[in-house]
Amino acid sequence: MKFIVSSSSLLKHLQQISGVINANTVLPILEDFLFEIEDKKLSVVATDLETVMRVQMDVESKVNGKVCIPAKILLDTLKNIAEQPLTFNIDKSFSVEITSDNGKYKVMGENPDNFPKEPSADDTTGFNMSSSALLTAINKTLFAVSGDDLRPAMTGVFFELTKDYVQFVATDAHRLVRYKRTDTKATKVDSFIVPKKPLNLLKNALPDNDDELTISYNNNHLFVQHGSTQMICRLIDARFPDYKVVIPTDNPYKLIVSKSDFQGALRRVNVFSNKSTNQVALNISGSELQLAAQDVDFSFEGNERMNCQYDGEDLQIAFNAKFLIEMLNAADTNDVKMELSTPTKAGLIKPTEQAEGEDLLMLVMPLMLNN
Repeated sequence: MKFIVSSSSLLKHLQQISGVINANTVLPILEDFLFEIEDKKLSVVATDLETVMRVQMDVESKVNGKVCIPAKILLDTLKNIAEQPLTFNIDKSFSVEITSDNGKYKVMGENPDNFPKEPSADDTTGFNMSSSALLTAINKTLFAVSGDDLRPAMTGVFFELTKDYVQFVATDAHRLVRYKRTDTKATKVDSFIVPKKPLNLLKNALPDNDDELTISYNNNHLFVQHGSTQMICRLIDARFPDYKVVIPTDNPYKLIVSKSDFQGALRRVNVFSNKSTNQVALNISGSELQLAAQDVDFSFEGNERMNCQYDGEDLQIAFNAKFLIEMLNAADTNDVKMELSTPTKAGLIKPTEQAEGEDLLMLVMPLMLNN
């Protein structure tokens, strides 16, 4: 089998899917890309048994065929070759010879029959969504996903589908993000949990534009199709916690503060906080917000004050500053609104304005004040 392909185009397509491949795999063949040629179309597949990514591109070739090529050496080669056509020659024993303008490179491929078969899309239900909408949903929720494998349900993003909207929820038990899109609708009420890794891969592969994505799912897998790129991943088989019960319905105190000023103050004061808790105490009275952190073990202490708009009784409440900084990143407005009630009840963070068809709500649990 023989085909000719542009070096930079091949590299670009391979980089889109190379993130699937794990550094230390259980099966040596999982370190390979599967190349398949059919009717002058080249499909390249990468998998780690849980997630499969496939890209398609046009090539010059007279015959159909397939081969597995080690990913690392192929990527390293392409990164160092200037834009030019490359000729791939594969013989019966799966030896791959790559010819460029002034070079010849040989690498031993593997039998493509040993490559894991991808899951079939049986009994799927689907809906459409714009690429930028899914990208925004991933960016606004992924940071709050738990890394605790003992609670598998929290290690992914919960997709909640209805006929009126699609909602994305992530939590690690200390904070929670709920992002809702009313401009995307599903055909029926359903829900599933998508793991973190495939969402990260989509984040890097999807364009931030209005391209339409086809998203479909069955009991075990999620299928996302964008143009010539396809991703399949296994869903997390667990029950997502009932997050609605933890969202407080009555937080009477409202604090409005400049997002960038608040983030800057948190970053500076957090330097002096205890490194295991990142605890920063917020003291709110009138139109002044005071931030204080200390690490008693090292006699570190940091204090700052800033202006705010506050409607409520004087309040002292402590949060993990790192969590607050990450959550503020998800709000796209200049000012953010915090809704609070008592030092022991969760605080809500919202952008002061929401784009049409979007609704973002973030919740963060307070820390015990150590005074």
